[in-house]
Amino acid sequence: MSATSRLSAILATLSLLAGCSAVRLADWHRATALPKYARLCEEAARRLGGGLSREDIVWGYDSLMAQAREGLRAAAERIAPLLDRLSPEQVRHMEKRFAEDNRKFARENLRGSEAERRKRRATRTVERLEDWVGRLSKAQIERVRQFSERAPLYYEMRDRDRKRLQGELLAMVRAREAQKRLPERAANFDHGRDPAYAAASEAARQEYFALLLDLDRTLSAEQRVRAVATFRRYADDFTLLAGQAAPERPPR
Repeated sequence: MSATSRLSAILATLSLLAGCSAVRLADWHRATALPKYARLCEEAARRLGGGLSREDIVWGYDSLMAQAREGLRAAAERIAPLLDRLSPEQVRHMEKRFAEDNRKFARENLRGSEAERRKRRATRTVERLEDWVGRLSKAQIERVRQFSERAPLYYEMRDRDRKRLQGELLAMVRAREAQKRLPERAANFDHGRDPAYAAASEAARQEYFALLLDLDRTLSAEQRVRAVATFRRYADDFTLLAGQAAPERPPR
């Protein structure tokens, strides 16, 4: 799980404790975020339908990051007042939950030899891609294996960075400074990273971009139609959840 999704999970879990804060976050998400998600999915479907360029992939990544930062800031703004009121016992419970989550991360990502971890990453990548395009061909699976062999293994650095962010959050809560500091910190979760981790993350991202470009060139017509339809289904779901009418489209 990425840093943005991990922070989102942390903030979402905390918001469940918040009552009205959770309602306020849901209202913001429905009114502001979901319509944007729907438009992004529609645009992604359009781009994928015509074949991807590197610019398309960079656009997709940048768009997701922008939405992640906006969502993390909004969530932090709404739950920070709650965090500043937590009792010492509740803070200790947060710390225990973080420890449990870290043990789960270690089980899933840090065990085994380098070869075993690369194989595990390739398997997970194949599974995620097949959720979008259906069964991959042998050649496509081999290209995924090459990606996993080339991209840096940086799970130990991710583990240290996760714990750093958790420690910062706990320090804010104990100092009752969440309202003052958390929104900006959540939106800029990648500030203060170890340069080695930042470099490894960027290298892995570039390898993944190259993988997506190569796979796009080898997609069958059926695979492309399925991926486009998946994006459009998500767009319709987001629009429905936002309480808006689904957009009209020309016949496909």
